[in-house]
Amino acid sequence: MRQALLTIAALLVAAAILLAGNGLQNTLLSIRGNLEGFSLTAIGLLLSSFFVGFIAGCQLTPVFVKSVGHIRTFTALASIASAAALGHALLVDPVWWMLLRAVTGVCIAGLNMIIESWISERAPADKRGRVLAVYRVVDFSALLIGQMLLTLADPLGFALFALVSILISLALVPVALSTAVAPQPIKGARLNIRKLWAISPVAAAGSLSCGAANGAFWALGPVYVQQAGYEIGVIATFMSTVILGGALGQWPLGVLSDLVDRRRVIAGIAIGTMLGAGALALYGSLSLWLLLSVGVLFGAMSMPVFAISAALAHDRAEPGEYVETSGGLLLLYGVGAMIGPLVGAQVMEAAGASALFLYAAAVYAVFAVFTAAEMRRRPPVPFEEMAAYVPVPRTTPTVFELAPQDEVDDDVTPLPDGFRTRRDPEETDR
Repeated sequence: MRQALLTIAALLVAAAILLAGNGLQNTLLSIRGNLEGFSLTAIGLLLSSFFVGFIAGCQLTPVFVKSVGHIRTFTALASIASAAALGHALLVDPVWWMLLRAVTGVCIAGLNMIIESWISERAPADKRGRVLAVYRVVDFSALLIGQMLLTLADPLGFALFALVSILISLALVPVALSTAVAPQPIKGARLNIRKLWAISPVAAAGSLSCGAANGAFWALGPVYVQQAGYEIGVIATFMSTVILGGALGQWPLGVLSDLVDRRRVIAGIAIGTMLGAGALALYGSLSLWLLLSVGVLFGAMSMPVFAISAALAHDRAEPGEYVETSGGLLLLYGVGAMIGPLVGAQVMEAAGASALFLYAAAVYAVFAVFTAAEMRRRPPVPFEEMAAYVPVPRTTPTVFELAPQDEVDDDVTPLPDGFRTRRDPEETDR
């Protein structure tokens, strides 16, 4: 395992730097936009524009790589993303920022796809589960660091935009200097909603709901904290506690979903997220302690929804379709994340900042009711046909290649007798 990590160490460093820079930029733009007097709709459109670009980037990157190769594509995308970060500081205008966010979405999707395809190919087949776990730690750690970098300078100044640009540029160095052989051409992701719905309506609805509610939170959560009267340091701390809560909730909820009908767990965490969001709406502005403690609960409940939905979809998918199915679910999440910030912004403008979390609570309440109805309509997957839960990050469809769910390996967490969470190769024809 140590040798496997050494092989991809440079790529993990590049991913960490890139994720930290992008995490910083997302929150910075929400804060700066609010300070500049942007309407809430305009701030919501910033994240929506990013996901428009993200979905386009998932389609365009394989074409770029096929034409000029991995390193040249990575170099070009990193340069454009770095320039776009500085472009926000040169002209403070909502329409200009939306254009830059769409361009950034294309670039970030492409950069992550290249890094993750490289990691996937370099990781030994029998160590991919552990490599993915390490990558998930890198993902959460980088996001946390990105939030805390907000405290280094005034968001009204140029310095934080320059820092984002520097981080994105530095992510280029480990990849450009890598002596590793470039991976095989990247496969594009396809979104087939009809097929995803046929496989698992709950998984499809979960991805869409997660994008709609969580996307609104990432776009407008910092504005909510600002309008509650807290300083920039509290905004960074609050966003970090939500991320930390998500990290803490992934494994216990995931393992629980391996032991029972996953839809029960999904319905439970949808209700938990609804309660956490409602508590933030009602009590978040009353005290810092309540804001942070409930933020941990909100993160712990809301962030595992996508990964458990992906595991549920794979339970019902045909063998060999995990990458395609999960990649489609990620694009469906992106569709939700395009719509959610716009709706969340309208709700906030109509009913105040705290209404952001009332909107999130409503989304998860509807999803919980839908899941309960589906549980009555469709029987659960037999335990012997369930796949193991994998805490995949919502970065790009390429990352799912690190989780070869249709292969039996030694990276599965042992469970009590009678609860098989890997399909036996001889029993996959059903």
